[in-house]
Amino acid sequence: MNAAAPAPPLHVALVEDDPVLRDATTQALTLEGAEVTAFPDARAALGWLSADYPGVVVSDVRMPGMDGIAFFAALREIDADLPVILVTGHGDIAMAVEAMKNGAADFLSKPYASADLIRAVRAASTRRALALENRMLREEAGRGPRGAIPGTSAAAERLRSVIEGVARSEIDVVLTGAHGTGKSHAARAIHDLGPRRARPFVTVDAGVLAHEDAELLLFGRDPGAGGAGLSRTGLVERANGGTLFLDDIAAASEALTARLMALVETRQVFPLGAATARRLNLRIIIARPDGGEDPRDPLWHRLGAVQIAFPPLSARREDVPEFFRLFIARHARSLDMSAPSIGEAVWRHVQTHDWPGNLHELGSYARAFVLGLAEGDGRAAPLDGERSLQQIVADFERTVLEDALRACGGDVARLQAVLKTPRKTIYDKLAKYAIRPRDFR
Repeated sequence: MNAAAPAPPLHVALVEDDPVLRDATTQALTLEGAEVTAFPDARAALGWLSADYPGVVVSDVRMPGMDGIAFFAALREIDADLPVILVTGHGDIAMAVEAMKNGAADFLSKPYASADLIRAVRAASTRRALALENRMLREEAGRGPRGAIPGTSAAAERLRSVIEGVARSEIDVVLTGAHGTGKSHAARAIHDLGPRRARPFVTVDAGVLAHEDAELLLFGRDPGAGGAGLSRTGLVERANGGTLFLDDIAAASEALTARLMALVETRQVFPLGAATARRLNLRIIIARPDGGEDPRDPLWHRLGAVQIAFPPLSARREDVPEFFRLFIARHARSLDMSAPSIGEAVWRHVQTHDWPGNLHELGSYARAFVLGLAEGDGRAAPLDGERSLQQIVADFERTVLEDALRACGGDVARLQAVLKTPRKTIYDKLAKYAIRPRDFR
């Protein structure tokens, strides 16, 4: 295993109107090796920041002119992936919590320790580096369908051709196929190839649909709604002008399905407590499993959409080696390890196994291979004498939890659904490895 890579350089855009606190915070961050650019107000920072800024924004909430909440909303328009850490007084905590629900990276309540700020900046900086790397990989792929649908088989060629065609048409799309056949990657490719590529791409998956607050997450709450809850914009409305991807719609309750059907047919949304509907400009893509129409999944046939079927890996075996190489390269890069050479036994297993779990199973096997935990027949590799079995299992478990949290955006409810593990067990594992979900949001 390679030595640990040095931590990525920290870049911080600091927005603070108090000159004494601004200087003190700049000094604390600089002592930790950060490159700090400080601004006395939000408008000055907005004129300087761009979508390719490689760092983190730290902003006070209470400022003259544009406050931190309005500043955060403006930054979301520049780049929705730009991490923003809000610094609040005691009376602003509710606003900061609401901003976190809408995508803020973190918040700190005054007075705070410098160590807490550094910790939050490092966590957000790591996520920013990953987001920019993923963006670069998509750009390197030329926004073409080849990046989402690798392979040389006839099925791969057909899928790429259809995806390229429907992307330009802006017609709604239904993607069918077993879990792990590449539907979510294709949905993103359809968006990136189409005229809405510069607009939002919002995914609503099983973790959101099965959440106890699913209606609030999806449709939001109107500012005029009564009760103690604060207003918020729902996921559906955040997709306005862009693409809404409904992944695994069968996970929705009957009542939620009815509301989604109304959305599909009218392109209107009713936030909780709203008196009137809001009309949205949406392209809708739905992913659903094979097996015919599910009574819990009545949306797909109402779209009048193009349907694209994704075959399992067992039906496109000639593409499996290319997928495997891509997974190995991806996992080696994320783990900061050298990609191991692929021996004959491993190739035999890759090319003859049926892969009933499709890309999910193949990707997991590739990760185990990079970690030295898999042999050609899929069994665990023998111990090398440097680590105990307990340590190997612990390292792998930690990696799985961190990868899943990263994919779920730090949402424990979604993590529980993805890993199919009881909530208490999830929290016990997170505590065991000192993993904080907030670091992945």
